[in-house]
Amino acid sequence: MIELRDVAKRFGEQVVLDGVDFTVADGETVALLGPSGTGKSVLLKHIIGLIKPDRGSVIVDGLDVPRLRRNELRQLRYRIGYVFQNGALFDSMNVFENVRLGISDTDKFDDLAYSRDAVTRCIRLVNLAPETIEKYPAELSGGMRKRVGIARAIVGEPDYLLYDEPTSGLDPVNADIIDDLVKQLDKELGVTSVMVTHDVRGAFRVADRLALLSEGKIVMQGTQQEFLASDSPKVREFLERDFQNATLPEA
Repeated sequence: MIELRDVAKRFGEQVVLDGVDFTVADGETVALLGPSGTGKSVLLKHIIGLIKPDRGSVIVDGLDVPRLRRNELRQLRYRIGYVFQNGALFDSMNVFENVRLGISDTDKFDDLAYSRDAVTRCIRLVNLAPETIEKYPAELSGGMRKRVGIARAIVGEPDYLLYDEPTSGLDPVNADIIDDLVKQLDKELGVTSVMVTHDVRGAFRVADRLALLSEGKIVMQGTQQEFLASDSPKVREFLERDFQNATLPEA
């Protein structure tokens, strides 16, 4: 379980998070929505301990993340797969080498046969051809690079998956492919997932619950039906802006 309690964070004079309360139950997929620049990625990085809050608690499986010692934090991170917004692949490494970096166990990482089997299995899980492991990032499309980034996040067999804008920069067809992949992996791997996104359509397709971050606070958490039925001006404004002229689904 992931729980943020009254989390606050500012950078200089800019208040990014202002008393955030946010929970994700075991086995759940939650989409964290909000316009660009509202602190969604900052919130995500608190969960994995890349950023410490100025105030509040970040709890993962009963562990207070900001208070963990270096080794304890490293052990926790072994159980969390992080999908970076732009894939964050190393251009000088081929796909096999990039995905292999996600194997946190040193003995398994050093075992070339294990590594190759694990990488090949994860490449198949993200619906890429086995021969992709020999290619370099420059030879891949944007959608393929995103999927390689997801393969690296799952190769260490994590309990949690954190997605930072997994469909940003993709056309609608490739965005749908990534959304379907997120749903598939959640079902097959049984992981607990948080997906940061500004894409309401994708969030509605993937998530069990939604949360909207606005002006440093979680404005609402709930199901799709609860969001569609909400009278909150901020919720309505965000939903209608994303769907634009399309008709909103009925609650």
